[in-house]
Amino acid sequence: MSNEDKTAVNTILGVLGALVVVAFIFYFVANTVTGDIAKGAEANDRMQAKILENIRPVGEVNIGSVPADSGATKAVAAAGPRSGEQVYNGACIACHASGVAGAPKLGDKTAWAPRAAKGIDGLLKTATSGLNAMPPKGTCADCSDEELKSTIEYMLKKAGL
Repeated sequence: MSNEDKTAVNTILGVLGALVVVAFIFYFVANTVTGDIAKGAEANDRMQAKILENIRPVGEVNIGSVPADSGATKAVAAAGPRSGEQVYNGACIACHASGVAGAPKLGDKTAWAPRAAKGIDGLLKTATSGLNAMPPKGTCADCSDEELKSTIEYMLKKAGL
């Protein structure tokens, strides 16, 4: 082996030796820094608590309804049925004021006349089951048939029918 080859081998062995020493240093430093976390159940419990805190949701979404035993349900029931005008102003106005998705506008006799030919009961059935873009009971899912009927009568009256 030539002198140059010996120098190259010695250099490579020196670099490899240095890398092994650095690897051991990193191992011992990492073990020293993280070693206390692995010791004991108390440290493990603290780590688990911290992890759960970090992944905890920021907020919650309430998709439920008002509980049946709440006072709000009793207050609505005690108030009695709403008038046709009240239901219209609370639920129906959104579509029937502007004619959204083909809804007949309030007061438009031409649009209401063919519908009025069905009669109140026919219109009530249509309103209850929904029609085209109108969902069942429109946007008043908590309306009774009596309230829907009075609302239909109110809208027909405003159309002059």
